[in-house]
Amino acid sequence: MLDFILLQVANLPDVHAATTAAEPATQSLFTIISKIGFLGKLIMSVNLVLSVVAVYIFIQKYRALNRAAQVDENFMNNIRNSVQNGNIDSAKNLCSHTDSPMARMVEKGLARLGKPLRDIDAAIENVGNVELLKLEKNLSILATTASVAPMIGFFGTVTGMIQSFYGMATAATVTPGALANGIYLAFISTAIGLAIGIFAYFAYNFLVTKVDHVLYNMEQVTTEFMDMLQEPNK
Repeated sequence: MLDFILLQVANLPDVHAATTAAEPATQSLFTIISKIGFLGKLIMSVNLVLSVVAVYIFIQKYRALNRAAQVDENFMNNIRNSVQNGNIDSAKNLCSHTDSPMARMVEKGLARLGKPLRDIDAAIENVGNVELLKLEKNLSILATTASVAPMIGFFGTVTGMIQSFYGMATAATVTPGALANGIYLAFISTAIGLAIGIFAYFAYNFLVTKVDHVLYNMEQVTTEFMDMLQEPNK
């Protein structure tokens, strides 16, 4: 019995060798994309453009919002001292040399001194609205990219599967090679579209949070400035 078992084991095929022989050579992502045809390359190109735009907007807005969020703790104290001492020109000069939304709002308020408080507050609010539009500029593109990129990826998935089934229907003999292009297009376009969409989604929400932080600082400075104007002269 032992001799029989040993004989059967000896006659088993070399599984490792067969697996090694069947294992395909490793290919780079660029090589795989180059095989997916014109439509696949077009879909990848569109998503590539969207990814470049999303990264550029994120970096540009991140830097701009960081600059806008920087507020000198002594800024309002210096404005207060200058106004209370009657040195309005010094306060305006400080605002003009401070590159921030808060400084531009205070500068507009200083330019309206002598008018009713309601008019001063309205002028500051108008400048604040303009500054807010600047802060939110191009954020809608990120939000659009977060929605469109996965949809383009899914479009590539559908077209890839159509291509695969069409190959199955028209081929005399269905082989993995006949279905490869469609499968490549289906899975790669989906993965790339989702990756771009996820990045754009998180980038958009991250920047919106920073905009809210800057908006809070703007409202705080406005309130402090209006309270300063209503303080009794010492």
